[in-house]
Amino acid sequence: MTEAEQRDFIQKKESKILKGNIAAAYAAKSARVQVISAYPITPQTTVVEKLSEFVDGGLMPGTQYIKVESEHSVMASIVGASIAGTRTFTATSGQGLFYMNEMIHWAAGARLPIVTTLASRGPAPPWNIWADYFDVINARDTGWMSAFCSTHQEIYDEILMSYKVTENPDVMLPKFVAYGGFVLSHTSKPVMIEEQDLVDKFLPPLPDEEGWEHIFIDPERPMMHGNLIMPSGFYMEFRMKIHDAMVRAKEKIKKVAEEFERMFGRSYGNGLVQEYKLDGADVGIVIYGDLALQMEQAVDELRDEGYKVGMLKLRYFRPFPEEDIRKAAKKVKVLGVVDRATAFGSPTGGPVSSEVKSTLHNSGIETKVLPMISGLGGREVTLEQQKDQLKILVKMNETGELPDDLLYGTLWHGKLEVE
Repeated sequence: MTEAEQRDFIQKKESKILKGNIAAAYAAKSARVQVISAYPITPQTTVVEKLSEFVDGGLMPGTQYIKVESEHSVMASIVGASIAGTRTFTATSGQGLFYMNEMIHWAAGARLPIVTTLASRGPAPPWNIWADYFDVINARDTGWMSAFCSTHQEIYDEILMSYKVTENPDVMLPKFVAYGGFVLSHTSKPVMIEEQDLVDKFLPPLPDEEGWEHIFIDPERPMMHGNLIMPSGFYMEFRMKIHDAMVRAKEKIKKVAEEFERMFGRSYGNGLVQEYKLDGADVGIVIYGDLALQMEQAVDELRDEGYKVGMLKLRYFRPFPEEDIRKAAKKVKVLGVVDRATAFGSPTGGPVSSEVKSTLHNSGIETKVLPMISGLGGREVTLEQQKDQLKILVKMNETGELPDDLLYGTLWHGKLEVE
């Protein structure tokens, strides 16, 4: 980007009423992304549509906007752009992410700091385009980091924090930023768009012509990447390094969250999780995504009624914050885990609850865990239903007994009554 383009790239601090998808587009603009690749898929389409307006209107000078024919090509072009040494961005949902799958693994294996937003939706068939986090959780073992957002402001903020984490030389891994389709993507709320100079100060500088330190395209410095490695070669060690970087990223995430709070005044706990009224609680609930915000109100109302309940909002699925899960579990006698996704055939049926149970196994923590699944395919989860979930945990604590209507140890809450 030339100096003239830098001067033209201006954003003053401003509060706007935005849909979640548009907040994501503003975040990509604020991050000065250099390459965007786009293909429409519901419910994320308006993310890339808004970015096309920014680029076409001259509001993102120097940014390359690539229109392709499929989601596979979206990620393929973004991988190529990132290898060349640019800050990249794209967005997708559900089936689109599944179509990207081959290139998703390429991005992680090449250690590319790509940020991708997901307006998460249920997988087909049966066809579904509403909030459900199976798509991002399905990518658990790809080597991508993944975070959940509960609010429109968090979408904007998390994208900015993502570039600071992913482009850290000790991390260099791609990341998904997921939020509920239609629940957040198409509803409108106030979002603070930050002053460009302050965002520039917060984020690392854009990569220069030499690209990233570990991978680049430069005829003066020829290198091979992605070539065949024999079983006796370093394939296993490459995988080990991805895992090591993912685990070490937890401390980077915490530091970035601290710095973000100091600079912009908005707190997201320690970056990995946010506790809510767990101190002094008898029972707690782990929850993520858009349902976590409503659960705060459920906790407040039951607290007013004398119930000792609390909540842990899970912000990251990868890396998984096992230390924070154990810390929270020690505070309560019963811990519920609400999944808005499925893990067919797993020990609990829910992906996060399986992770929580694995985390607590052999830890010496005697807290009882109740896996729950709720709101799949965008099914409405009311405040009263969430209060009922907390009361179920309270009853478990009082009686020591599990609910009667479990399916293989998991409570599918809010299911239709059918014969």
